[in-house]
Amino acid sequence: MHEELDLSPVAREHASRPLNEGPPPRFNAYGRVTGPCGDTMEIWLLVQDGIVERASFTTTGCGPSRACGSMATSLASGKDVREAAQIGQQEILKALGGLPAEVEHCALLAANTLKAALDAYGKGRTDRAAHRMHKAGQSCETCPDETCSAKKRKSDESDADFADRRKLEQRLCRIKHKILVLSGKGGVGKSTVAVNLAVALMMDGWSVGLLDADIHGPSIPTMLGLEGERVEGEPGELLPVDLGGLKVMSLGFFLRHRDDAVIWRGPMKMGALKQFLKDVAWGDLDYLIVDSPPGTGDEPLSVCQLLGSVDGAVVVTTPQKVAAVDVRKSVSFCRQLKVPVLGVVENMSGFVCPHCGKHTPVLKSGGGRGIAEDMGVPFLGAIPMDPQVAEAGDDGYAFVHRYAKSPTAGAMRDIVEQLFLELQEE
Repeated sequence: MHEELDLSPVAREHASRPLNEGPPPRFNAYGRVTGPCGDTMEIWLLVQDGIVERASFTTTGCGPSRACGSMATSLASGKDVREAAQIGQQEILKALGGLPAEVEHCALLAANTLKAALDAYGKGRTDRAAHRMHKAGQSCETCPDETCSAKKRKSDESDADFADRRKLEQRLCRIKHKILVLSGKGGVGKSTVAVNLAVALMMDGWSVGLLDADIHGPSIPTMLGLEGERVEGEPGELLPVDLGGLKVMSLGFFLRHRDDAVIWRGPMKMGALKQFLKDVAWGDLDYLIVDSPPGTGDEPLSVCQLLGSVDGAVVVTTPQKVAAVDVRKSVSFCRQLKVPVLGVVENMSGFVCPHCGKHTPVLKSGGGRGIAEDMGVPFLGAIPMDPQVAEAGDDGYAFVHRYAKSPTAGAMRDIVEQLFLELQEE
């Protein structure tokens, strides 16, 4: 247990002697979630006539995680499933008398795990069975939109090509917003922005998917602590890795060893990206964030062509001229493909001393804003250098989640808010 943390008496009691701990002898709903912090929680429910008769949990986390799991299951017990579904992070924190800021994420993990168990009960079947029911043909059969292109076969299309395209469009029509994260060159922190954007959206309660489209350098598994995870499923139906409500797919999940090099030509890369969009059971998403490799080559082009309709692109740069100049190429790429540019993010925008708070422009600042203004696209915001950003990524945590109270995380959330405004204007 976090002995050094100042826990309230209620939280300390639930941490040291958690209620409802361990799997029950009988249950009819189950949820398992691994949070960005690395802790995994499981919750079992026994629901009778719409009432949660029994709720229990286990967690790999220590004191605060046990306290939150204990409180979440205690709050859910005896409630109608609709009432139990309203139990969120804030309700758990309030019932515990609050938690230190650095472990508040434990309450979010407990809330998300409870929601996963309730969702499983509401479906009345496992996620795998639910995915099978959404295989090609079934969702289109019940869709009232007769103008949908997925229902219309092109004159020059073979049976196989039509079935292939129809399945792809079926997947994509269940995703409300598709956002690309691009960079003109490598090393600017594009994957960092993509990961924290996806997690920030997830923390705001949206259903989010994160696709790592970098075939040769898939870094998302490392940055989210998912190294060693493997994709489950069957031919034509792959289940993304679920991280606390964030669905993640990357070629890194298919490599036998993390040091394996992917030596593929264009057609193979196109085939892999198509499979990630067509065969992965993304389900219903509010947002799909696509982390594209740097440049304007095969992978970004293939993703844009496969997605068809894209809400927009976020272009990431660093302040110095040699990086900012490549923003022009990324913007031109988007304009040629008719992809709206949602805005530019300037990463590594100065260093803020953690001791005195002084801002030092280690790299010449303002390059991202200047190029954005010159190219006539929005400037979403600047993210300062912060050693904890690199530390979080190396340790497999999303910075915006683990250090939610920091000024840098605040800058990231400001970018998300600005992104919302740009999407509303599109």
